[in-house]
Amino acid sequence: MNDTILKTENLVKTYNSGKIKTFALRGVSLEIPRGTFSCIIGPSGHGKSTLMHLIGCLDRPSAGRVFIEGNDISALSNDTLAGLRARKIGFVFQFFNLLQNLTAVENVETAMMFAGISQRQQREKAISLLDLVGLSEKINAKPSELSGGQQQRVAIARALANDPNILLMDEPTGNLDSESESEVLDTIFTLQGKTVVIVTHNTEIAKRAERMYYIKDGRLAEQNI
Repeated sequence: MNDTILKTENLVKTYNSGKIKTFALRGVSLEIPRGTFSCIIGPSGHGKSTLMHLIGCLDRPSAGRVFIEGNDISALSNDTLAGLRARKIGFVFQFFNLLQNLTAVENVETAMMFAGISQRQQREKAISLLDLVGLSEKINAKPSELSGGQQQRVAIARALANDPNILLMDEPTGNLDSESESEVLDTIFTLQGKTVVIVTHNTEIAKRAERMYYIKDGRLAEQNI
């Protein structure tokens, strides 16, 4: 059985607005084995993206703990968390977040700016990753010259730039038409050796997941499929 790479214990996240406390997560506990493909599904506004932000070290829980590769990250400093994110986690979001004035290869290179490797090595790796996602002929295209699906594949290449063990995707096909969605799904399902966690409403993604977690009202129940 695979060892656990991501784990949460009784995770709680609240937001305060004056005297009103809103619970985004209510005691979520889960374990995600290394190298698996998992989906987090559920209604909008019920805590899916909040959970992803917490396991991705983008936010801190109000209570409970998060473990990455057995290490409790809940009390780490902001600088330490930033370093951990850069080394171990790749992110793909719904709206691509590409730099519009840079080419595809330059966008991928930005993820390696602080990796301590030469510009030549950055360029070679960026080209290799764009080839991996099927964009070898678009390396010098800017985002405005790419379709939505192509832009999202650039974002996936960028997320892989530092060879993270964990790839977190928040609605990666949510802003795409059917053809572009198909392109991105083909790319996702060819990834090997990564622990992939996707927040999605897409039933085609969910049906192919090894583990599925359903979240509603800030509570989570695992569904094996």
